Amino acid sequence: MRIGLEIHVQLPTASKMFCPCPTAHTDAPNTHVCPICLGMPGSKPMMNRKAVEHGIMLAKMLGCEVPETIWFSRKTYFYPDMSKSVQITQYDNPVGGRGVYRMKGGKPVGITRIQLEEDPGKTKRVGDNSSMVDYNRCGIALAEIVTDPDLSSPAEAREFLRQLTADIRHAIDLPNDGERSIRCDCNISVGEERAEVKNVTGLRNVERALAFEAVRQVKILKAGGKVERETRRFDEERGVTMSVRKKEYEADYGYIDEPDLGVFHIGDLARSISAKESVAGMAARISRDHGIDMRTAEQIVSTSAGLADVFDEIARETGSPQTAVYWATGALSANWRAFEATGKDPGGITDIIGRFSKGEMTDTEADIRLKAYMTGAGPGSDPGRGAGLEQIIDGYLDAHPGIIDEIKRNEKAVNRVIGHVMKEAGGRYSSSEIVSATRGALGRRP
Repeated sequence: MRIGLEIHVQLPTASKMFCPCPTAHTDAPNTHVCPICLGMPGSKPMMNRKAVEHGIMLAKMLGCEVPETIWFSRKTYFYPDMSKSVQITQYDNPVGGRGVYRMKGGKPVGITRIQLEEDPGKTKRVGDNSSMVDYNRCGIALAEIVTDPDLSSPAEAREFLRQLTADIRHAIDLPNDGERSIRCDCNISVGEERAEVKNVTGLRNVERALAFEAVRQVKILKAGGKVERETRRFDEERGVTMSVRKKEYEADYGYIDEPDLGVFHIGDLARSISAKESVAGMAARISRDHGIDMRTAEQIVSTSAGLADVFDEIARETGSPQTAVYWATGALSANWRAFEATGKDPGGITDIIGRFSKGEMTDTEADIRLKAYMTGAGPGSDPGRGAGLEQIIDGYLDAHPGIIDEIKRNEKAVNRVIGHVMKEAGGRYSSSEIVSATRGALGRRP
């Protein structure tokens, strides 16, 4: 069994590949369009430099050779979701080729090529006999990563795509949302001829589609039949693939050079761009540098590369990888998504944990302060209550009169007051300040 994948990545550019139309999501169809992306007569495409930079980053991450010059081609595309009847893509000289991507465990998967192109629009079926097309997506910048047929099972293809997706998102800061999706065309052959399953989304669906297709082809061959070279689609609800059309060959696409774009000299640009460390490489480095097990390192990195950077900093600042693991796999990972949304400096996190490691606050206090800081209600901000320290304590004592006698019998009972104040004040006060103020409040009461 031989499996090769064609992975289509919507690049995180603010405008489309060849025109200034915005790429931001909108539910209003056909509003982010212009004469260029619709292919109106007389319109001419313009290159999006950021898309080229993203393509180079991905090519380097995949170990590809990046040429000195690139150019684009027109590919015949007689489908309604591309209104100009051609797709601008790369054919003779793509942004990268002849790369190798190593899976966890070391297995190499060849990268045939990585090319830049524009995305078609979205077709929506209306009733049984008609469809409507939304061209908002038409022209959005894509990178297509084509692998060699080096994968040998549906499960391996799923794992490869999982690892590659994580590296892609990290390499170009690709948001993890539906509008900037990663779609996959799956090529599989059990015998001599292959079939292609188009536009499969989701790791599980890639494995399901390939598994069904492998069984289908085996049955045909055992019955003495011949597997047709064709394009198929995957029905997610039924878990089956269905024929769409006979597979075109390269000659059928009628490639010609795109005359309106010309040749782009990208050698100097490519040399100025550094590839980011891969997710797998980052996990291996963290495990090696800090002496933690690989599984924990992968857990930290899979949450976020940013979290991995903070883990590195905490481990160095505190001199204790165990402390860094405790917080990174606990409070930090639990609140990381909210923290990224605030845009705050991660240095505040390192400062709080550093103070904890020096014994300046308890783990409970550190936990509360971290949550407050990471979720946007950190020290110095108003969590919405506006009450001062004495007001908060007096209010709690009034509502819980029994706590007064408990504190007099056992000083540890003051921890209940500390926890309440931390939550009410969003971590603005230290535990020592709360204890001192509580003692003052008790002294004022009969």
